[in-house]
Amino acid sequence: MTGHGGGAARRQFLTLATGAATAAGLGAVAACGTGDTGGAKGGGAEAAKTPAATSPGGFDVKAENARPGNADWHVTEAGPARAIEGFADKVSVLPGEAFGLHVSTTAPRFTVSAYRMGWYGGARARLVWRSEALPGVRQPEYTLDAATRMVSARWPRTTTVDTKGWPEGCYLLRLDAQGGEGRRFVPVTVRSAAAAGRTVVVNAVATWQAYNRWGGYSSYDGPSGGYSSRSLAVSFDRPYEYDDGAGLFLVYEAPLLALAERLGIPLAYATTTDVAREKRLLEGAAAVLSLGHDEYWSPEQRAHFTAARDAGTNIAILGANCCYRRIRLEPSDLGPDRTVVCYKTSYDQDPGHRRGHPATTDFRSAPGADPESSLLGVIYDGYPVDAPYVVTNPGHWLFEGTGVEAGERFAHLVGVEYDKVDTGFPTPRPIEILAHSPVVCEGRPSHADTAYHTAPSGAGVFATGTMRWVEALDATGDGSSGANHGLDAKAGALTTRVTENLLRAFAAGPAGRTHPARDNLKTVYG
Repeated sequence: MTGHGGGAARRQFLTLATGAATAAGLGAVAACGTGDTGGAKGGGAEAAKTPAATSPGGFDVKAENARPGNADWHVTEAGPARAIEGFADKVSVLPGEAFGLHVSTTAPRFTVSAYRMGWYGGARARLVWRSEALPGVRQPEYTLDAATRMVSARWPRTTTVDTKGWPEGCYLLRLDAQGGEGRRFVPVTVRSAAAAGRTVVVNAVATWQAYNRWGGYSSYDGPSGGYSSRSLAVSFDRPYEYDDGAGLFLVYEAPLLALAERLGIPLAYATTTDVAREKRLLEGAAAVLSLGHDEYWSPEQRAHFTAARDAGTNIAILGANCCYRRIRLEPSDLGPDRTVVCYKTSYDQDPGHRRGHPATTDFRSAPGADPESSLLGVIYDGYPVDAPYVVTNPGHWLFEGTGVEAGERFAHLVGVEYDKVDTGFPTPRPIEILAHSPVVCEGRPSHADTAYHTAPSGAGVFATGTMRWVEALDATGDGSSGANHGLDAKAGALTTRVTENLLRAFAAGPAGRTHPARDNLKTVYG
């Protein structure tokens, strides 16, 4: 996300987007208006059948989700700000691998409950493990690096968690202070050792961390609320402040995970840091999913996504503002890839850049400009917006079973950030626009585009063009309550059916071979 707005503007943005409170940043395409650059009913191809749920690695999504769930996984009473909180010393682990948990609490004792997140008949989680009562310790205050304003919690390890017997997947550990004094989450991914033949769910942990204001600093601002006080690097060695410690997982990722596991799609699980580190992680994958808000990418992550596409792996961008910031991953005292470096407009002050590393600024910006549209088909165009989603191409195969008509509108589905097809940047062809939604972003008219293109390898690449897509999967009612930004059951039904069509087709192999894109850019844009 970009913009010149100060702390209040950034808080307004995240109130619109997720309810978090962080402050505004700068970029080459900034907040709209700042002057920076930056028919027939739905039909078509028959929906693909869901592939067998058992992956080549032996993990059976359907069997796992047939197990009884635990609907009491939520944090209902978080308690005071520092009642209990913690972080894991590994962002992800392989099944059976141990990790350290670093916890601070004012309570004399606490417990840890590990919930695997999924569908589970609508419970959305299953309790996999619970600790005995552990002694509580109030840990020291955070430290602040003077050069980068990076906050770290240099806490001793409280306990070691063994994941033996844990199925791969996305987990929330719930910390419960004795006597109900407080509860918080700690997210951990039990990653898949291989992804061949599977659809890879990628947790956008670098972006979670960039927006994390625990300790008063994020990649957007510091205690003063100003951009100049932001952190130039942020650390995984601290709890997440937002959503009771869950980061951005529950808003931008959990609804998609629940849907995919309900369908029994063969899944693999990884984080953005895993994709960056492991060159062959995506090898042979049927598809890879970028969810909700996946803004901060390393060059290595982008290279590995691109290589996967070029080998026939489908890519779905189920959000907006994806692959916008270029970052560098560095170690901390606790291990590799635990520091996210992003100097943005101050890249010339970065010692790593002076040593020859790529500038940690926006991908589309010099030096080393490489706009994200060459991979995604769409490009980030701005914030904040709140607009109806307008169907342009109702006969597209992704709209099969929706009954939509040309010009049909879905209230509030475009927001709060959006992408569009813009041939002023590198744009792969052929590309199809499915929805072309008018927006006015701080006085500037534009459009948000949902687009699908196919690569020479046969890979299909789909981009929703709106950050609210995953959130809309959970939308119910008439929207009058204001929950989910006013998204209603109509938007929920549309996004759910389109996503089902997408997941099934992408899990079946290179989508471009069965569903080649039919370029309509001239028809839409003239």
